[in-house]
Amino acid sequence: MNPTPNPNTLTRRLTFLKGVPLFADLKEDDLRLLVDDFRPCVYEKEAIIFRQGDTDCRFYLIVEGKVRVFRLSPSGNETSINIFSAKDIIGEFSAIDCLPRSATAKAIERCTLLEMTGEQLMHRMRTLPDLAISVARLLAGKARWTAEYAETIAQYDAAGRLLHILLLYKEQFGEEIEVGKRYVLDLSLNQADLASLVGARREWVNRILQSWHRRGLIEYEAGKITILDLPNVVHERDSRIEADHPQADW
Repeated sequence: MNPTPNPNTLTRRLTFLKGVPLFADLKEDDLRLLVDDFRPCVYEKEAIIFRQGDTDCRFYLIVEGKVRVFRLSPSGNETSINIFSAKDIIGEFSAIDCLPRSATAKAIERCTLLEMTGEQLMHRMRTLPDLAISVARLLAGKARWTAEYAETIAQYDAAGRLLHILLLYKEQFGEEIEVGKRYVLDLSLNQADLASLVGARREWVNRILQSWHRRGLIEYEAGKITILDLPNVVHERDSRIEADHPQADW
């Protein structure tokens, strides 16, 4: 059991948990129980939080920083699944089903996380019905995201998929520079990371980013992506239906 925090610290932690979608509907007494279950931990940039195949069952709440979750193929190639940031939950699948990790989680930047064991989570779900309902909603939301991502694979060519994913991240991470037009996404992803989002090679990503820059669509520099013209980026995405394009060669 963690030491009881002082009143100011407890108030700050309760306020943070109340702002997390997973815990937003819980009563304060329930949140007080969860505060005692979590243990804070810090991961430096590029640190592995958990690996695909690991058998530990902890789950994590991100307090600050960004985490990339990806799968490794038998040949060692990475396929990024998603990027998570403050107030997101990662690792809950293994905490619930106690099976080996289905993916790897790596800190994109220095991250502060709260971790809880799978045993603690399952105990709280059994005793706090509102938490169990919230976890079910969380899983349903991730299933919907997966279905939408699967649709992009079927619907768009690789360039369209990359644009679609960047537009999704614009909603999550985008900083508005010019209303309705210019947005900055500080994802801290290199070109190889971007390539892993759509199953392409880094060289292809380099070429397509250069092409989009020349056309005034997107600018990429040191992990920071600037959407230069949102309406035209959306139009470019929508124009790249797989049926209308030959298979890209990369």
